[in-house]
Amino acid sequence: METLNSFAPEILRIVIAVVGAMILVFGNALVMGYLERKLAGHFQRRTGPMEVGFHGVLQLVVDGIKLMAKQLVIPARADKPLYMLAPIVSFAPVFLPLLVIPFSDRIQGFDIDVGLLFMLAIASINVLAILIGGWGSNNKYSMLGSFRAVAQSIAYEIPMLISLLAVVFMTNTFSLRGIVEAQNIWFIFLQPVAFLIYIVCMVAETNRAPFDLPEAESELTAGFHTEYSGMGFSLFMMAEYTYMLIASSIATVFFLGGTSGIPLPYFEYTGIIWFLLKVYMFMFFLVWIRWTFPRTRFDQLMNLCWKYLLPFSLVNLLITVVVVKL
Repeated sequence: METLNSFAPEILRIVIAVVGAMILVFGNALVMGYLERKLAGHFQRRTGPMEVGFHGVLQLVVDGIKLMAKQLVIPARADKPLYMLAPIVSFAPVFLPLLVIPFSDRIQGFDIDVGLLFMLAIASINVLAILIGGWGSNNKYSMLGSFRAVAQSIAYEIPMLISLLAVVFMTNTFSLRGIVEAQNIWFIFLQPVAFLIYIVCMVAETNRAPFDLPEAESELTAGFHTEYSGMGFSLFMMAEYTYMLIASSIATVFFLGGTSGIPLPYFEYTGIIWFLLKVYMFMFFLVWIRWTFPRTRFDQLMNLCWKYLLPFSLVNLLITVVVVKL
């Protein structure tokens, strides 16, 4: 009985953290789905959705109900188990990285010593899901899209991790909370090269334009999810928006001081407001460049990584290590 009583607070904490992560995942998908449509409309001098609710605010709710009600059509020659498995593998792990993100001084599921490695390891599962979806669809466009996604993700993970390691060497910890607490000065000022490299890699890792080659509609119809509709398509899209949130949260923690900001009067949880403002600033940036820049060619995308980002990130890491040791 004493053992059960000692575990009860920890179990309650786990339940609250998981429920909070689920609310954040679905809420973020609703908010970003609406904002992306409206921002895309304004960037292109049109209004975006306007008919369903005030300024189209209920459009995403209606679309979600429509997608859930749609029949899941499985291609006749598809590998059915793999085809059904891919959206689940893509969406199921997205809750886990949110559990280690320090949204404020008091709002964090778990502070683990290898928080960064845990987040990057979970995020890399999405690459496997994309490959499974492309292979299981038995469609040449889906297969080409999945091959592109794997090549792109593996390539850009390397300079992304190296740019983050520069901050890790300065703070001597992989704990996200420890990195936030170590920033007397935001690391965007101390590591501007690492920040720029991370931002470029973040765009590529989340498959956002102008680096959305795995989903190039003009070339591959829709890339790896060409054959998906209904809930299968919805799971892929919610996973993409959540990985955008995770990548933006890492950028906020490593380069913008996480929860740091001007204290607000009469409000105890000031940190979460500053944290979310910084995160959605990066999300706005991802939407902005999608509807501003044309898509690159795949050879240009890979050359940018191997010929420029990787050498620059290695040189930046070497300089950081030398300065830290001295």
